[in-house]
Amino acid sequence: MSLTYKDSGVDINSGYETVKLIKDYVKKTYTKGVISDIGGFGGMFALNKDEFEEPVLVSGTDGVGTKIMIAFMADKHSTIGEDAVAMCVNDVICAGARPLFFLDYIATGKLEPEKAASIVKGVSQGCIKAGAALIGGETAEMPGLYGEGEYDIAGFCVGIVDKKKIIDGSKIVEGDVLIGLPSSGIHSNGYSLVRKVFFQHKNYSIDQYVEELSSTLGDELLTPTKIYVKLILDLISKFEIKGISNITGGGFYENIPRMFPKGIAGEITTENVNVLPIFNLIQREGNIDIDEMYSTFNMGIGMVLCVGKDIANSVLEYLKNQGEAPVLIGQTVRGEGGIKICHKQK
Repeated sequence: MSLTYKDSGVDINSGYETVKLIKDYVKKTYTKGVISDIGGFGGMFALNKDEFEEPVLVSGTDGVGTKIMIAFMADKHSTIGEDAVAMCVNDVICAGARPLFFLDYIATGKLEPEKAASIVKGVSQGCIKAGAALIGGETAEMPGLYGEGEYDIAGFCVGIVDKKKIIDGSKIVEGDVLIGLPSSGIHSNGYSLVRKVFFQHKNYSIDQYVEELSSTLGDELLTPTKIYVKLILDLISKFEIKGISNITGGGFYENIPRMFPKGIAGEITTENVNVLPIFNLIQREGNIDIDEMYSTFNMGIGMVLCVGKDIANSVLEYLKNQGEAPVLIGQTVRGEGGIKICHKQK
């Protein structure tokens, strides 16, 4: 008896079916720079050479961490792709770069076309929110490496910015103001601790309705990561934003100092931070120290901007007029990196 690839657990017909199901989602993301189509060996994107004096490409790659295990538990896969996009484009925008295109990588033990299409639908939604084109990707079927129903997703984004407009924190000085932009929830970091608190330390179920959250636990934990691209692109076209920090893994303590130049540190007060209910629940149920919370989670602040003191009020007012709820969270001081957080109650 001769063996086939299908006998080893890989069904190439599932791959063909997946491509058919995702074609429309992919094409919805296309922008004028796309000059290739789905199915080629490489995605192609044309740059407008007259748009930039010195174009600089800015790239980022990331995954969604163990948040993906929440998707397995809830059997809900339509938002996890949006998280993958957000994790990449939110990093790229910190340099002031406009995302151009995105590629995804999905690996699984057994390819299920409908599930894969649901994931890519989320990727498409994220790309549309970011203004990035989904120009390619890979769906890998690897039996024996992943358990039944399991998969992983990662992404890669390329953006562009004129060299003279790169935001790298070099203009930040003592006395500048730090402004926080609200998050949509936990985003995609800290889920190993989240799972330990709710499903190992406590006995929550994924579909349990939690009054404090006004939703099931699963729905709250799978809230997509907010994509800040269009908001920040608009903002930097009107104001001098000296630094931008994406509050991802490592929370406040690791990420805010990443935008500071040598000789600058930050003083943060949590008085104005609107801590979301999910973080209060995690802290209480896990009996977690407040500094541990701020070194793991975004606590309700997904992005931090650094601006000059003279324009801080104008930036705050502008953001409020855009429907945002920005908060003043601190200032820069002399120091060798790092931040100090003063925890104050409202």
